[in-house]
Formats: sequence, C-alpha cells, structure tokens
Amino acid sequence: MTAESLESPPWLAPDAIALAGRLVSSHQQAFAAPLIAGLAADASPQLMAQELFAAEVVVLAHDGAEPAADPGPRLTYANRAALRLWQRSWAAMVGMPSRLTAEPAERASRSQALVEAQAQHALTGYRGIRIDSQGRRFQIDGARLWTLRDSSGQPCGQAAAFSRWWQLAGGT
Repeated sequence: MTAESLESPPWLAPDAIALAGRLVSSHQQAFAAPLIAGLAADASPQLMAQELFAAEVVVLAHDGAEPAADPGPRLTYANRAALRLWQRSWAAMVGMPSRLTAEPAERASRSQALVEAQAQHALTGYRGIRIDSQGRRFQIDGARLWTLRDSSGQPCGQAAAFSRWWQLAGGT
C-alpha cells in the first residue's frame, strides 16, 4: 500500500468530521428532528460523518458569508448525493461560491431565501431551480434551510437538505 492509499477521503478529514457534527446537531436544534433517521445521537463523530456523506438526502453547507457580497458564501460541505446531483467532485464543489449552484436568473430568489432562513434560523418547504456542472437544470422541492451553530451556539454558516428534485427541460 502506498501512503496515498492510506489517506482518508476529504469528508473524513478532521475539519469535515467536525462540520458533520455541526450539521447534525444544528439540524436537530432547528427542527427538533434528526437529519438522518436512525443515526444515534451518541454516534462517534467519524461514524456520523460517514453516515452523513452516504445519506440519500442531499446535504450542502456554506460558510455563511453575506449572501449579497462578492463572492458570497462558499460551500463547505456536500455529501455524496449532492456531488452526484451537481456532477462535481468534492474538490470542485467544496470551496466554490454557493451561488454557482443556481443559474444567474435564479440567484436573486436563492439569496432571498438564504436571508429569510438566516433571520428565522430555519426554513422549510423551500423550492428553487438549480444547475449542475454540465448546465442541466433541476428543480428542488421541500428543502430545509437552517443556521449552523458552533460549539458555543454562535451562527457559523447555513445548510440545506432535500430529498425531492427532478430534471427540467432546457439548459445545455
């Protein structure tokens, strides 16, 4: 085995494991419901990170920078379902301005939803049009948006999760 083959995947890096814990605990706090059904609240941080990455629900997070600023929030997390949907690798998606998940015509409404979710700390039933790395458009529906909180309870980003989406005509 080479040293390269022994490296952990990026979603199991220490920072990503800590972020996975914040995603799960902040969701529980925001909605009084688990982000992943069946995941024990006392699961080890690594197991929690593995289960979140492998979950069928699409989960994304960004750093919470001002939505109207340039470049705005940058993605800090995308699970496997999100990477597949946007057709991007972890390296291509994490760090990308989150506004790029939507086509230009949809960015204002997306930004408004983020501002609303930030003010309320949680929002359910969000729907919007997004675009993958190949220019294909898709509708998301029933998304939950919530504020991520650090260990002292301070806001440190936002997250979204959804299970319903479908491809739309149009796009490249």
